Amino acid sequence: MADLFSPYKLKDVELRNRIAVPPMCQYMATNGLANDWHRAHYASLARGGSGLVIVEATAVAPEGRITPHCLGLWNDAQAEQLRSIAAAIKAAGAVPGIQIAHAGRKASANVPWEGDDHIPEGDARGWQPIAPSAKAFGGLLPRVPTEMTIADIQRVQQNFVDAARRALEAGFEWLELHFAHGYLAQSFTSTHSNLRTDAYGGTLENRGRFTRETLAAVRQTWPEHLPLTARFGVLEFDGQDEQTLSESIQLVNEWKQLGLDMLSVSIGFSTPEAKIPWGPAFLAPIAQRVRNEAGIPVSSAWGFGAPDLADQAIRNEQLDIAMIGRAHLENPHWTYQAAKELNKKDPAWVLPPPYAHWLARYHDPRQR
Repeated sequence: MADLFSPYKLKDVELRNRIAVPPMCQYMATNGLANDWHRAHYASLARGGSGLVIVEATAVAPEGRITPHCLGLWNDAQAEQLRSIAAAIKAAGAVPGIQIAHAGRKASANVPWEGDDHIPEGDARGWQPIAPSAKAFGGLLPRVPTEMTIADIQRVQQNFVDAARRALEAGFEWLELHFAHGYLAQSFTSTHSNLRTDAYGGTLENRGRFTRETLAAVRQTWPEHLPLTARFGVLEFDGQDEQTLSESIQLVNEWKQLGLDMLSVSIGFSTPEAKIPWGPAFLAPIAQRVRNEAGIPVSSAWGFGAPDLADQAIRNEQLDIAMIGRAHLENPHWTYQAAKELNKKDPAWVLPPPYAHWLARYHDPRQR
């Protein structure tokens, strides 16, 4: 029986355990470029012992950034800055991953600690968002996006392909497509945001077209031997959960046929009216249903910060990988803490030798 510390292999990539650090936006970039903050941040997380570290949502186009301070991968200079980050993650023993994204109608916002709201029209820091339909998200994000033309759709899909190529050239070995959280791809699939009447709107087949085409195009660029994954909001907690989940599983089945290797199960966040039942491991049974009905490996990142919960989700075959986010910000050596709590033999050796040597040899302060 697999547990949290069992190795995990997907395609030709093997993780040293089932622990992953999911994408967590830092909002510290300038012109999409990574800097010393990102290099120190990701190297520290990788040295903590997790099997996989996925770099935060990285925009495939300038208008695809959530904020002016988000990472980008729409030019080669940005890719070059990310190269050292991928190398640092790999040197620390983790697999380097990256999430590529387009924020859609939620783009052009202030960073969370400066309001987390849309930058006002006319402010030079902002730009005009685009989306499937000219419908605002609402709440703190009231700006009405421009409805995308077919040419816009094709351009953004090419942006995803180009970003995937740059990610590969920069040394990343795990690619995640951001199809979740009310951003562009999710907003195509959701009836909360997609009011189109053409081939990209209306029926589930049409609402899923953008994601199918994007995934298929990226799969042609991203090597078959490396994992191609997606994060997707499989339900909205809007009172229509059974229908939405059923449709989501149908979409995931289609993506699997097009080459998707794993799904990170998340929430849609397509409406500010959602009533999300936050709690420990609350998405675990939903992830298990997706895993069973779509026949695809799954991960999830909500509420697994307690080592026993993450371990049980793996043992109960609810998850294949546990994504541990905020707990890693609190303690970059969360994996070491988990090994101790789960009574693993020689827990210090989940860390790099310069740490493990001292922690293992001098675990008793009287021996110093």
